[in-house]
Amino acid sequence: MRRILFANLILIATLLLSACASSATPAAPAVEEPQSEAPVAEAPVAEEPVVADPEGCLGSADTAVVDLNCQEITIAVENAYLPFNYISIETGEPGGWDYDAWEEICTRLHCTPVFVEAAWDGMIQAVSDGQFDAAGDGITITPARAEVVDFSIGYINIQQRLLVRKGETRFDSIEAFAASDLVMGTQTNTTNYETATEYLSEDRIKAFEQFPFAVQALLSGDVDAVIIDEVVGMGYMGENAENLDLIGPAISSDELGFIFPLGSDLVDPVNQAIQSMMADGFLSELNVRYFGPAFDITYDDILLED
Repeated sequence: MRRILFANLILIATLLLSACASSATPAAPAVEEPQSEAPVAEAPVAEEPVVADPEGCLGSADTAVVDLNCQEITIAVENAYLPFNYISIETGEPGGWDYDAWEEICTRLHCTPVFVEAAWDGMIQAVSDGQFDAAGDGITITPARAEVVDFSIGYINIQQRLLVRKGETRFDSIEAFAASDLVMGTQTNTTNYETATEYLSEDRIKAFEQFPFAVQALLSGDVDAVIIDEVVGMGYMGENAENLDLIGPAISSDELGFIFPLGSDLVDPVNQAIQSMMADGFLSELNVRYFGPAFDITYDDILLED
């Protein structure tokens, strides 16, 4: 695939503003409404955890914002969600925003990050059940989800957009799409799916286990558009830049946060670490690194399950 073209300066400005935004805990985060989505299944996990740092404990007690004394923190990641987490085909190594963010968080909290691969479908429930200490994966803060998990403060704002085949002229917004009889693709148990149900009847929505399958359905003509987070949609614009486009105004603007089991004693220390990352500019630099024009990894470059 060709390199991702992040020419949108507005996106960069938004990311920088988001990184420096108020660190107050956002009101009610969230899970998809059960009436608009299928029940959440438990997430299968990999037998062998993917450990981000070979030496384990990061940082030191002397410099820690809060000293967690090398506590191991298991973090669920999908490893199939650019730019948040992935496995490189070339190196076989994990990488992404979640890995770098949690390595920095543990450096500031003197703890040990242990990344465990888990399917998105069921990840939130798995964290709620205590199978993991936390989860990354760019999870939108919503009131429904806040009933079953605790959220960190938000670390970035993301806009939802329509991903379409190049040259699409039948619609130019979600409203125009809703007025047609066309079919929308998206991923199950996501806020993208929830947004689709706000505009369309469920018989006009095809939900897939992973976004790559939804995008492939778009390319093959099985669906007419995919509702997707803008930064994720840009990840499909490599070799497919001649075939795909993001169109229309933003459908929504969502704040993302990490999730924890209800009552987790990790929420406050992680919030303090994120606040310190905002204050010294680390979070801003991290967001530009992964959501800006220098990030050139595409879905052709990462391992995906068949």
